[in-house]
Amino acid sequence: MADIRLEGVRKVFGGKVFAVRDLTLTFPSGSVTCLLGPSGCGKTTLMRMIAGLEEPTSGEIYFDNERVTHLSPSQRHIGMVFQYPVVYRGISVEENIALPLTHDKRLSPAERRARIESVLETLDLAPYAKRDVSTLDNGTRQKVAVAREVARQPRIILFDEPITNVDVSSKMQLKRALKRLVKQHSQTIIYVTHDQTEAMTLADEIALMRDGMIVQRGVPSEIYDHPSDRFGGWFLGNPGMNFIDYRLDNGALVGGLFAQPLRLNQTTEAHILVGIRPERLRVQTTPAPNWVPARVRRSAIVAGGQHLLTLEIDAITVKAKVPESLRVEEGETVYVACDPDDLTLFDADGHRLQARILA
Repeated sequence: MADIRLEGVRKVFGGKVFAVRDLTLTFPSGSVTCLLGPSGCGKTTLMRMIAGLEEPTSGEIYFDNERVTHLSPSQRHIGMVFQYPVVYRGISVEENIALPLTHDKRLSPAERRARIESVLETLDLAPYAKRDVSTLDNGTRQKVAVAREVARQPRIILFDEPITNVDVSSKMQLKRALKRLVKQHSQTIIYVTHDQTEAMTLADEIALMRDGMIVQRGVPSEIYDHPSDRFGGWFLGNPGMNFIDYRLDNGALVGGLFAQPLRLNQTTEAHILVGIRPERLRVQTTPAPNWVPARVRRSAIVAGGQHLLTLEIDAITVKAKVPESLRVEEGETVYVACDPDDLTLFDADGHRLQARILA
């Protein structure tokens, strides 16, 4: 295991395209960090610099206290799993996993066998151990590629969107297998993905990237529940946060979602952007004190059997996720409420405010 430390790492293509902007941070030893963000945000370029496949324009990269900035990938002693499975065709699954271990003179035959059997079991590959890898589907071949890198036990393993190019059924199997894998092995892992479900499932920490910068970093629940800016609230979630513009009235939020004014402290802002996740809006079909009326503009079934409602409250449009048991029709009036603790407040530029709602 090794810490990965970046000091002022920058990557510029063609002298003008900034792919990664002056990053200084440490990925802790034995942790799983997901680099998460939309296409083109710089996450793959960052991972390729850590791997040695790209050289930084400026800055330094260290593994523990060893400067590796100008070392080749082979000199860095890392493992890598790419989007497309890299396997040795014409030999069995077991032989694929064993091949790099045969060159490690430090391992006894018994130790090699133990490593092979361990990853076969962890990744559900034991039934395929004697099968020619050429006869397997793409998802199973990707498992073989993962198993081979894990069995080597390098200091660091880098995953570059390993689930992207497999079918839906294989995606689910690989996610489950990878989850077991990261729990059982204490290797330092950086996992690049644009899929928030993968990141939320696998990561100890998420580093959320945008425009070559890490805009927020933390445990998945913190990133999701307390985004540091509007981008994080929008990008995470399916759909992302609702954002509602408010002009403060004597330091209070008035109207819209709120049947009673909500007073704020610690802010001098004239305008506030209120964010709330669709699943945190409460919806019912009967009126109640401090619940505001809303008209159902659209209802759709989404993953998990939930209904996604598009609601109009005066001039505001919001989305709410509700249980399947709440049956409503388009055009119907429902009633909406929210817990102030579920609100995130942003300034006019989209940065989270420290202001709090007074009870």
